Amino acid sequence: MPRLAAAAYTEQPWRIHELAREFAVEDVWSFRTPGAGPDDFPVLLAALRAAGGPARQTLPVRFLFAIRWKLGALLGWDKTSAGVGERVASLRDRLPSDMHAACRGPDDDDMPLKAVYELDMESARELANKTVHTVMHLGWVRGANGDYELRMAVLVKPNGWFGRLYMAAIAPFRYLIVYPALTRQWERAWERRSR
Repeated sequence: MPRLAAAAYTEQPWRIHELAREFAVEDVWSFRTPGAGPDDFPVLLAALRAAGGPARQTLPVRFLFAIRWKLGALLGWDKTSAGVGERVASLRDRLPSDMHAACRGPDDDDMPLKAVYELDMESARELANKTVHTVMHLGWVRGANGDYELRMAVLVKPNGWFGRLYMAAIAPFRYLIVYPALTRQWERAWERRSR
């Protein structure tokens, strides 16, 4: 999984650009999906759901998430009043008229990111708490070898200086532990999709 320059996200004609103008591009990653074609994005999303979320990650990732949720509970970071629809409006409230009927995508109690929309070539999920309002954007693009590949962009709108400090503090854990494990899980999900 290579980390990509922000331009790999910003230069694509994604619909999310209309909705998240004030969000900064935090990370852009590419995931291998050998043999994928232009119509396989829904197949990939189904494979990712079947692979499970954080609960099916490696022990180090589960441990990091457990610490994060415990800290959030102790310090009040994740109260409902700090979330989407409370502290911040959902990006769903910004959907243009032609996207109102678009599939939202399923939500899962084990996944803290909630669905905003799913289209044929992209999807978005969001999360807000006292630290940030963040969006995970998944897009389907043609790779250099002709196969299609998954691109993930993490967009953030930090909640003041504390949110910026928080994002800086968790960056090493994301790059060294979380993203490599996520890559292995998602690329295996693609390989196993037909089994």
